[in-house]
Amino acid sequence: MAKVEIYTWRTCPFCVRAKGLLDRKGVSYTEHPVDGDEPGRDFMAARGDGRRSVPQIFINDRHIGGCDDLHALERAGELDPLLDA
Repeated sequence: MAKVEIYTWRTCPFCVRAKGLLDRKGVSYTEHPVDGDEPGRDFMAARGDGRRSVPQIFINDRHIGGCDDLHALERAGELDPLLDA
């Protein structure tokens, strides 16, 4: 099973939506809350092509992007192969 990481804020509706998709698929993931954690957010941005918005999602250390990117992969049928890798 793939290593999935998601950087989130507690009150972010896009974070909730992205985690909901992963939960529905039964995917285990590590959540990194960055609420008020500027060093954590800087680290996330360094990993994620400078993107500071949340969520930022990584599968097997590959930057996937945010919530819309995750759902686009799902619609295209490309998410499951990444998760099975």
